[in-house]
Amino acid sequence: MDALATARNSSASPPVEHFDVLIVGAGISGVGSAYHLTTQSPGTSFVVLEAQESFGGTWLTHRYPGIRSDSDLHTFGYRFKPWTSAPIATAAEIRAYMGEVITENGLEKHIRYHHQISSASWSSTTNLWTIEAERTDTGEALTLTANFLWMCQGYYRHSEGYTPEWRGMETFKGRIVHPQRWPDHLDLAGKKVVVIGSGATAATLIPAIADQCGHVTMLQRSPTYFRTGRNAIELAETLRQLQVSEEWIHEIVRRKILFEQDTFTRRSFTEPEIVRQELLGGIRAALGPDSDAVIGKHFTPSYRPWRQRIAFVPDADLFQAIKGGKASVVTDEIERFTKEGILLKSGKTLDADIIVTATGFNLNVLGDIAFEIDGAPLDFAETVTYRGMMFTGVPNMAWVFGYFRASWTLRTDLVADFVCRLLAHMKSKGARKVVPALRLQDSNMPLSSWIDPENFNPGYLMRDMHLLPKRGDKPEWQHSQDYWAEKDEFPAIDLDDAAFAYD
Repeated sequence: MDALATARNSSASPPVEHFDVLIVGAGISGVGSAYHLTTQSPGTSFVVLEAQESFGGTWLTHRYPGIRSDSDLHTFGYRFKPWTSAPIATAAEIRAYMGEVITENGLEKHIRYHHQISSASWSSTTNLWTIEAERTDTGEALTLTANFLWMCQGYYRHSEGYTPEWRGMETFKGRIVHPQRWPDHLDLAGKKVVVIGSGATAATLIPAIADQCGHVTMLQRSPTYFRTGRNAIELAETLRQLQVSEEWIHEIVRRKILFEQDTFTRRSFTEPEIVRQELLGGIRAALGPDSDAVIGKHFTPSYRPWRQRIAFVPDADLFQAIKGGKASVVTDEIERFTKEGILLKSGKTLDADIIVTATGFNLNVLGDIAFEIDGAPLDFAETVTYRGMMFTGVPNMAWVFGYFRASWTLRTDLVADFVCRLLAHMKSKGARKVVPALRLQDSNMPLSSWIDPENFNPGYLMRDMHLLPKRGDKPEWQHSQDYWAEKDEFPAIDLDDAAFAYD
């Protein structure tokens, strides 16, 4: 009986699968990284574990009306696959594009959905990561091992968005909705809707629902910068008329946009007041010449341009909704919720049937996975970042964390190039382990927060900065957020530098 029971238990436990590389997440970063692994490191065994039911990441999680990119797809798209449609794309268009990448490159067989990772443990005895996961569709527990862990899970918690706790929320007789968990079949017809927040989500959502509801009000604590313009690239249209190939168009337009973004970003530091007036001028053109009072109160931030993300508003649709009277803006602070809506600190009230909390998300540090190094819990806040993609004391791991002032995917490509080069370098050295380590010349280096708040300070970072790794005052030990420098610096990284300890 004992032998029979042992046999049954053995057959019930699935074998431990091993891979050279395990990629966490099948969003824009995970799919891109998988592509680069197949093309730059052929023969590498790998698997992509995704907690959701399909690929897409943020473009699958968010299903609120009108969801679209706030970066152009010529740079948010991958460098290896031309984008052939309007630069600002819907979630459905982005997922269709990603689906083509998966199909065209045979990535389906590497991706496993409904796989939620609970823990990842590194052993210096075996030089392996052991990953514990659960199949959320079946409840099956799984164990996998990998030589290298590639974290592509994004930077926010997909299961829940961030909603502040306001007094009286429980008394509101209407419905409170966070865009990250938009309900199916929400009836907006004739309803009074208040959207709390003025970031990219609010700017996307409001024009999308303005024609459906009775009226929608954007309630903001303080103004945000927006850029307006046509949802088209004139150069791309011209090149298509000339029957230039899409591959050439993609590369030419991509370079043009990156050049213009670099110029604009640098100008926001060197001539911020001129840039401010240019941004406000775009809004004035949309709202009309008599809108100075509205712009002064509701659309003129107190901070320098680019200290927080600037959302692009295609065809000025948000401002057209405001100009047409379907939407309005209130700049005030919330005193408390009431049965009928919101009481503001000014004493004014906003009646509402539905309140949408477009108030951001909860920062997610490496997927809420419990990490251990040789049996000791890992606190990433105690590590120092190597160029925003590796961590001191953490072996065989890379992290994709994109750009705030440029498209996220640009860094996906750069990190992938680095990781594939690092894997090849390890193979040539016969090394099974690499750990970033501070060098002798870094011993007295001052450490500070992941991002300089004087440079960039959105709420979602400020709330949880204490969870993120530290940065140093040298280029190797910080995430510069400067794509235009990193595109040249990353290929030149010396993999035999003392910052890399091999075993």
